[in-house]
Amino acid sequence: MFKGSMVAIVTPFRKGKVDEKALGNLIEFQVKGGTDVIIPCGTTGESATLDYNEHYRVIEFTIEVVNKRVPVIAGTGANSTDETIMMTKKAKEFRADGALLVTPYYNKPTQEGLYQHYKKVAEEVDIPIVLYNVPGRTGVNMLPTTVARFAEIENIVAIKEATGDMKQVSEVIRLCGERITVLSGDDFTTFPLLCLGGKGVISVSANVAPSDVAGMIDAFMGGKIDDARSLHYRLEPLNQAMFLETNPIPVKTALGMMGKCTDELRLPLCPMNDANKEKLRKVLKEYGLL
Repeated sequence: MFKGSMVAIVTPFRKGKVDEKALGNLIEFQVKGGTDVIIPCGTTGESATLDYNEHYRVIEFTIEVVNKRVPVIAGTGANSTDETIMMTKKAKEFRADGALLVTPYYNKPTQEGLYQHYKKVAEEVDIPIVLYNVPGRTGVNMLPTTVARFAEIENIVAIKEATGDMKQVSEVIRLCGERITVLSGDDFTTFPLLCLGGKGVISVSANVAPSDVAGMIDAFMGGKIDDARSLHYRLEPLNQAMFLETNPIPVKTALGMMGKCTDELRLPLCPMNDANKEKLRKVLKEYGLL
């Protein structure tokens, strides 16, 4: 259902408020760049520091601006099952094409707890669900055997796999086959994940280089493996620069340098330090983005 180059789009701020004008321009930049799916309110969208009204408005606004040109998957995950259901119902009300649900963080649920959490959300909200496994942020790893259980639930359709562990990705694909779509959650793993049978990426780098990320996926899916590999290596310095500091600090700083939006963040995220900022600027210049 969902495949290709998917951007985890930033949420631009101006003077403490969501900058809808800048967000609209960023959405147009993505659509014109060939991005296949737009995902507001993920980690890169600073969902953790949006209040409910802002969170809902960013989702609603994104759907309005996209206007069905590409699918929109709304980030609606939380560490409370009831809260996740509440926000996911709101995304469905706005007619989002799907929901991205991060594993509950801080609670550190067991594998059975994870299963019961997602099963409950899937039962309560009839919307395509993308699992989001990012243990480096949440403190819990969704194991391949658990993912295989989810593959039996009709409206759980994909997983964003952000462990960086290709052995785990391989095991998920081996156990699930075509019953669930596996997507890269780390730009540096996209090409190897495609080689294992994955279907795309939920990307940070696509915020600044949408056409190259989309081009790499399109080339691979079109059987042009050498072209895809070349784009992978072209993108690698950019992928690394996007994680010089905690995401989304570098990507927002990059977009600020490119004049796409302000580089404003919300505490506890803070501006990039000067040394890393210069490293980022150098990468962007060498890439041709400045």
